[in-house]
Amino acid sequence: MRPIRAGQQLVQLAGAPAKDGPPAELIFGEWYPALRADTLRREDTAVTMLLGIPLLLGRKSDGQLFAMRDLCPHRGIPLSAGWFDGETVQCKYHGWRFEPCSGQCQEIPSLTSHDSLEPTKIYANSFPVAERDGYAWVYVPEAGAGRVTDEAALPPVPELPKFGPRFRSAHLQAELPCNVDHGIIGLMDPAHGPFVHRAWWWRSAASIHEKTKKFEPIENGFRMSPHAPSSNSAPYRLLGKPVTTIDFVLPNRRYETILAENARGKKRWFASLTTVTPITASTCRIDVIAAWDIAYHVPFITPIARYFGARFVQQDQQTMIEQARGLRSNPGLMLIDDADKPAKWYFALKQRRLKGIGEHPLQGPVELHWRS
Repeated sequence: MRPIRAGQQLVQLAGAPAKDGPPAELIFGEWYPALRADTLRREDTAVTMLLGIPLLLGRKSDGQLFAMRDLCPHRGIPLSAGWFDGETVQCKYHGWRFEPCSGQCQEIPSLTSHDSLEPTKIYANSFPVAERDGYAWVYVPEAGAGRVTDEAALPPVPELPKFGPRFRSAHLQAELPCNVDHGIIGLMDPAHGPFVHRAWWWRSAASIHEKTKKFEPIENGFRMSPHAPSSNSAPYRLLGKPVTTIDFVLPNRRYETILAENARGKKRWFASLTTVTPITASTCRIDVIAAWDIAYHVPFITPIARYFGARFVQQDQQTMIEQARGLRSNPGLMLIDDADKPAKWYFALKQRRLKGIGEHPLQGPVELHWRS
């Protein structure tokens, strides 16, 4: 059997604060992206963390993904310290062997004919895992919910919407030294663009003008109704007459779709799914997966898109690193209308989910106004 490689963090944060900021309540009973599935070859493993839970992920010899709590139920040593042979994970301490998809123990080497213990009645903690859009999505149940035995009863695995069979795609990732609440309200904040993302290829401070957007309630979230995208964002002007729709869905997902038709009547599309995933109660990670059929035949379009997208995400990351210095003192904060109304909706939706009571914060369509 090959030793399991413990691995490193997916993204290293240069200049991140040494002390964690204030924690956030976490939403369990949901699917979260753990890592890029294409980093896992057959008979390979990786470690990561979701919602404060250390995870061992891997791909068996037959290509099936698995996700286990990185903890042996015997004495608590990380399973990643042991071995994986493509079929079973073996603990380094006493050699207990587990089938990783179910977590079922297959062997306890120390047992003799005098023992009555049946190893197959013992389970290490395993989690449902599914591959979508190049990510390994892991379902993290509520504490005390027990083993998931009927995956068909779980909510659907999130997936990037696509509008045709031929498309290019790219993904980006960055860790943020703040809790998931700050990551999410930063993600949906409509007023920071001309300041955080100021660039010749996007927008400038001089381009700020008043905007009006309509919102409507959707299940577990809200939608910025179909609209023409910002005229002060240069890339949108390349699409002809685009129409954008943006959805936010609990616990952490922002879907954006852009459908456009050029002067010749040719239809084009762009879609993105951005998630802000809690690594711990005080830190999170942003993942972006995008697909498009625009300029499908243009050479190098994917690396060009990835370059500018990375610049965009890095600007958000740097802002969060700087914000984290202030948040370490746990200051009082404020939210204003109308630009911060989506953040207020998020907090209300989250509390409704955590407490299991309350109405949707949007009782019907509303119109918001702000300058950006």
